Amino acid sequence: MRVEIWSDVSCPWCYVGKARFERGLAAFAHKDQVEVVFRSFELDPERAKGDTVQVLPMLARKYGMSLEQARQAEARVAANAEDAGLAYLTEGRDHGNTFDIHRVLHFAATKDRQDALIDLVYRANFAEERSVFDDEYLVELAVRAGLDEAEVRAVLADESAFAAEVRADEREAAELGATGVPFFVLDRKYGVSGGQPAEVFTQALEQAWGDRTPVLNVVGEAPDGAVCGPDGCEIP
Repeated sequence: MRVEIWSDVSCPWCYVGKARFERGLAAFAHKDQVEVVFRSFELDPERAKGDTVQVLPMLARKYGMSLEQARQAEARVAANAEDAGLAYLTEGRDHGNTFDIHRVLHFAATKDRQDALIDLVYRANFAEERSVFDDEYLVELAVRAGLDEAEVRAVLADESAFAAEVRADEREAAELGATGVPFFVLDRKYGVSGGQPAEVFTQALEQAWGDRTPVLNVVGEAPDGAVCGPDGCEIP
């Protein structure tokens, strides 16, 4: 079974949702047969690279609330994060364009280091004051995830590297009807929207697993000896 997760590293509910999904996956009997793939989704694609702002003022402007209301909203998210076992800073964090981070995450997928890197980026973005929108810090995190420094720098230096992959993910999200993240797609049959409780993910996995169908519907049965297998062919 394949689970695709559309998310953005600047999305707090994606951070919480990943932890809840992993808890739900751990309770799933067939967890070892589940492939998890992260897909790109930008929450602020129009923001220019290098244009970073503090989270609280950004939230206040975006949602037309006071700074105190934004602070209270962040406190509620922090409580959910802590309940999921995650550290969360409610102030002092940056918000910016995540396109380059998504490009590096796609590169990490080619080296089987995507999950390791996204965990490091999430933790850095939501639990540390140092900005993940600083390329030098992003390179440091990528190296910590097991990637080659020179290769990561080459990806960042080439604006076209993995750009098509990011845009393809975003087009697919639109085609699937995802207007927000996190958005979980199970075997391209079931969707789960938002950072749901762990048990919701377990139930969704069980339902998707139960509804799996073979690639081919086999019609008729071969007579004795009319098949070949890894050990050779039976002689009738």
